[in-house]
This record gives sequence, C-alpha cells and structure tokens, in this order.
Amino acid sequence: MKFSTRTRYALRLMLDLVSVPAGEFVALKDIAKKQDISVKYLEQIVIFLTRAGLLVSSRGPQGGYRLAKKPSEYTPGDVIRAIEGNLAPIACLEQQPNTCPRAAHCTTLRFWEGLHQATSAYFDSMTLEDLGSSENPADLCMR
Repeated sequence: MKFSTRTRYALRLMLDLVSVPAGEFVALKDIAKKQDISVKYLEQIVIFLTRAGLLVSSRGPQGGYRLAKKPSEYTPGDVIRAIEGNLAPIACLEQQPNTCPRAAHCTTLRFWEGLHQATSAYFDSMTLEDLGSSENPADLCMR
C-alpha cells in the first residue's frame, strides 16, 4: 500500500498546525516555506481538508488556515481519508452492507476484511496531538 505525496503532505500540514495556538490562522505561504512544499500544491491539498471539515480558512491580511477542532479530535485516518477517500482494499468493502453478489461464498473476503479492519484501527489508534508531541522530530518525517 502506497500513499500519494498529497496525502503525506496533508498529514505534514495538519501536524504543522497542531503547534499553532487555538484560533490562530497561519498563512499557507508560511507553511509552504517551513515544510518545503510549493504553495500551489498546498492550495490543492487544503481544498480537500477544508471540504472534509478538518480545516477552517479565513481571508484577509490575518487570514490563512487553522484546525477546525482540537488536535486530540483528529486521527491520521481522518486526514488520510480526506485525501484518499475510502481506504477499503477492495471495491466490495467500500459500502456497508457489502452488496457484492459473491460475498456469501467469496473465499478471500475474510482476508480483505481483516486487512481493512487492521489498517483502519491503526490509522485511528492515535491522534494528531499524539503525533505532534513526539519527542523525536525525526519520527514525524513523512517524506
């Protein structure tokens, strides 16, 4: 399983905002400079994060972006799903209940369900606050 650069950068952007005092907005150009990511690319990413309700934007001289909720209320899974969409490893697991006509006698379905449950549980097992408070900044490298 590989994630796009967009997803990795989205997680870095969100973690960058964890350190910002609640309610303060940060200009995208400042995040871009700090993270060494182009502003244009970040502009594409924040569209997904804002639509998903993870970020709040504000226009004007004091504008920019901030987290919509506390860092403890987000998981990496929230960010990944906002960018990638449903993370089901196979199409028939994207909807519940599973409407695949082969589901009742599919010999591999249990395997795929297990993978989906394990990855979802891991993605949702920590918060952005947990990641943002890592003692070793190298642990957060998402390149």
